[in-house]
Amino acid sequence: QLQLVESGGGLVQPGGSLRLSCAASGFTLNEYTIGWFRQAPGKEREGVSCISSRDGSTWYPNSVKGRFSIARDNANNRVYLQMNSLKPEDTANYYCAASSWKLPSCPRAQRLYAYWGQGTQVTVSS
Repeated sequence: QLQLVESGGGLVQPGGSLRLSCAASGFTLNEYTIGWFRQAPGKEREGVSCISSRDGSTWYPNSVKGRFSIARDNANNRVYLQMNSLKPEDTANYYCAASSWKLPSCPRAQRLYAYWGQGTQVTVSS
């Protein structure tokens, strides 16, 4: 059974850092384009990063660019999201998702991601 599991969330003060982990079972993550998404209460789910399986290119929206970084750990079949300089508006449930997208760059449409984890909560508060 194909499964994604996120971990690493928690409570952090503004300006702090967290590293989220996305682990896979039943498939090899480096064969898939991986996206990180988040959903805050009362808001739509939005993409915050992705890494292409085709060329390793990455994408970040302006809201997190320069603060978040996505990376693969192929040896451990994981993808990480390093989040620095966290702000209260980063508070959300964070999800990783896998897409079989094979073109360069990453798809933005969430419907193109077939596999989703259950999410990990990130709370940024003093």
